[in-house]
Amino acid sequence: MDVSLSDLLLALGLTLVAGLSTGIGSLMAFYSGRTDKKFLSWSLGLSAGVMVYISFMELLPESLSDIQATYGGKWGEIIVLASFFAGVALIALIDWLIPEDENPHEVMMVESMRAGGNDPRLQRTAFMLALAIGIHNFPEGIATFVAGLEGLSMALPVVIAIAIHNIPEGIAVSVPIYHAVGDRKKAFKYSLLSGLAEPVGAIFAALFILPFWSPVMSAVLMSVVAGIMVYISFDELLPGSERFGHHHMAMIGVISGMVVMALSLLLF
Repeated sequence: MDVSLSDLLLALGLTLVAGLSTGIGSLMAFYSGRTDKKFLSWSLGLSAGVMVYISFMELLPESLSDIQATYGGKWGEIIVLASFFAGVALIALIDWLIPEDENPHEVMMVESMRAGGNDPRLQRTAFMLALAIGIHNFPEGIATFVAGLEGLSMALPVVIAIAIHNIPEGIAVSVPIYHAVGDRKKAFKYSLLSGLAEPVGAIFAALFILPFWSPVMSAVLMSVVAGIMVYISFDELLPGSERFGHHHMAMIGVISGMVVMALSLLLF
């Protein structure tokens, strides 16, 4: 199964957009006077709602249909389930390998932004956090790229959801690096670099997955992507939205994301 150049460029471009959204978080940290906790609670909930809905209502059913066309009913279900939990296991393994104090789950506030000095220990922690988030973003880049190859209607919700969830990660990188070195440009640069791990993941997928691309491979990867997104939703997005202290805004975001996805799938 051949992938056209236009589809390839679209998938790479969308992954780049999702990755660079970490820069939005940096700009919020540098130029916003306060953290809009309600907005972040809502937006993280929205991202989780989009990811969960599209995983269970679009990616997995489409994957199951395509695989069952080749392998039949029962084997098709087994392959889809195995692929889904392989995606969960992949992102969980990455979480497990990253030290707890450098794992990108801690919510950062704009209010904690202050210039720092040259404390080597603080600098190491800050730069390790940027590296940890970069590693965390790598499989997300593969997921976005694979969704992009399925077409714009499939890719856009994934890209928007991952881009939204990258904004707090941009803050999470910028705040401690600015604390460590007192340099806005350097903090912004490392925030962008952590996000660029996503297009690197997309390039990896283009080099090592595309040569084996087939309808079955596409269907398997859709299930893997669903597993990755469901894990991110329950492990990062929902707990992150709750930490901002606006439970109802988080839930409104979740339901809004599901409604938007339901309408978009119904209409398009």
